[in-house]
Amino acid sequence: MNTQQVLDRLDRAWQDLVAAYAGLTDAELLRPGVTGQWSVRDLIAHVTWWEEEALRHLPLVRAGRRPPRYSVKYGGIDAFNALKTEERRDLPLAEVLRRRDEVHARLVAYVRAAPEELYVRETRFRRRLRLDTYGHYPLHAAAIRAWRQPS
Repeated sequence: MNTQQVLDRLDRAWQDLVAAYAGLTDAELLRPGVTGQWSVRDLIAHVTWWEEEALRHLPLVRAGRRPPRYSVKYGGIDAFNALKTEERRDLPLAEVLRRRDEVHARLVAYVRAAPEELYVRETRFRRRLRLDTYGHYPLHAAAIRAWRQPS
């Protein structure tokens, strides 16, 4: 792979996620029950905080260091997600959407600027990027689509 191929994967997965909730009203975006008690708004916030994690940790990985383990720092990924859910519970939908756009734009710019050699083979950098982004988005796009299907 090269930088453009990674950017293409990222964009395709992102566009598919956005398409999964396109056309929903604000009330529908806020309705719980998409995944557990999470609404589409909660899933958007969730995807955004994982993009923030990518932006926080990819520079460490790129420098040959290891980010803190979620099991040690938070008690696991589920505990981390619960913490972030609580932190962002009261954010208005407009703020969640603003953060989505801002963080995603910063992520794309970071990926575009990273050296090509980080993408030509399965590096720790590329793996972390995939796990936090284009490998992550489809899980939530599928959940949203399933939730939108009439019973």
